[in-house]
Amino acid sequence: MTKKRENAMVRLGTKGEYDVFGIMDCSQNPEIASHYDKDTESIISCNDDVETETYILEGKSYEVVKWGPDNTTPYDHQELIEQNMILSQCQNFNILTCYGQGVRFLDRDTKQMTEDPEIRKFCLQNAIHNLWLRMAIDMKYHYFSVLVFHLSNDHKKIRMIRTRNACDCRFTIRNKHGQIEYVLVGDFRGKGRTNELIEPIPLLDEIDPLGDLQYRMGHEPSIYTGEKRPEPMIGKECKFAVLCLMPTPGYSYYPVPPQTSIYRDYWYDIYRLIGLGKRFMIKNTSAPRIQVEVHRTYWDNICREEGITDPAKRIERIKKERQDITDFCTKPENAGKTWVTSYDTTPDGKERRMVRVYNLVEGNKKEGGDWSEDMQEAANALCFAMGVHPNMVGATPGKSQMNNSGSDKRELFTLKQALEKAFHDVMAVPFHVINYFNGWSDKFTLDVPMIQLTTLDENMDAKETTLNTPEDGNNQSGN
Repeated sequence: MTKKRENAMVRLGTKGEYDVFGIMDCSQNPEIASHYDKDTESIISCNDDVETETYILEGKSYEVVKWGPDNTTPYDHQELIEQNMILSQCQNFNILTCYGQGVRFLDRDTKQMTEDPEIRKFCLQNAIHNLWLRMAIDMKYHYFSVLVFHLSNDHKKIRMIRTRNACDCRFTIRNKHGQIEYVLVGDFRGKGRTNELIEPIPLLDEIDPLGDLQYRMGHEPSIYTGEKRPEPMIGKECKFAVLCLMPTPGYSYYPVPPQTSIYRDYWYDIYRLIGLGKRFMIKNTSAPRIQVEVHRTYWDNICREEGITDPAKRIERIKKERQDITDFCTKPENAGKTWVTSYDTTPDGKERRMVRVYNLVEGNKKEGGDWSEDMQEAANALCFAMGVHPNMVGATPGKSQMNNSGSDKRELFTLKQALEKAFHDVMAVPFHVINYFNGWSDKFTLDVPMIQLTTLDENMDAKETTLNTPEDGNNQSGN
């Protein structure tokens, strides 16, 4: 908790007939060192070594790959983004552009949203647009998302689909076929964690989740062994996890989003330190550096005018007068007010003021304004790392020369939407699996419409454009 500021008049010496005082902040700021000592390079680690830990859940052992040296990397990453206003807004922009117009089931013949009652009920019961947004959040933060299929009692159809927070998911080590067999879902931050709250869920094959699901249900042979199950899993609890993952170079388990480079090339720290520096500079000098000269007879005059003769009461009255002067000079509510002080003249005609106040700060200098250009540079660097043009989110503070035209901004937004196609293709995989497994694929396909900003001559602000998400490796344009 920040200490309360304590301004006081501190006696600096004498100047002729005057006692000289300085008004300054007498409180200390031990928090400064603790803030400046942190480096994010050590917080976010991209160690290529695979470290595991074993969990015993319901009598079964799971060898789980840790996410970072202390298994808390995703939580640290989220916290760092939330603490930075530029990254938070850029991430929010990325999520909303990734969402587009949401995922939809389309009729193959009419190219319109389906009116099929079974599909409409499925979408309503599973809050499909909310689910799509949750997927977009995980994809932009961690470059993967995990969904869980719940099959019907007869295991012939997928009836329920739910998301799991990517930061709460850990994968078991790959088997001899290179498969991750389970994903463990729980809170891995350590404090108050118990194994009873961690749930292991079978993970369908990353490349062919549909084929793996059909094998487990006894419909088709295994893609690895060519053998069918001796019997389907009818009558058993049946839910499976599906992984939607954007691969990054050299990943083995958890992808490394490119924006995490800001923690290793120091731009995150630079922006943070500029903010801290301006904060403490303004905080420590928000009360003007003031010098007050008080004539030695001033205190006696006050006590005489008020009829105070008791030595102890005189001391208290002088202390109160000093505090009154301090408050008048430092409190924001007194800004712009005038203080009228008395004066007399010496026998030779010179003025002798009772109180003189001097502002020691340069009149044309703004405290904390030294790093404005550095702050703009750091903000632009953070936007670049997040793949967001500063004009899209207004990241550069103050006046800027980057005021692009409306046409430029429209094209920037169109380009940004187009780049989300890869994310849409990966995120749509579970819905294609549902479409096939539930027997809807002959009549219906999937699409993620995008917003297309228009020019004034089209007499509209925006329109929808569509390029259906790939199915079976090809773009589906109603065929």
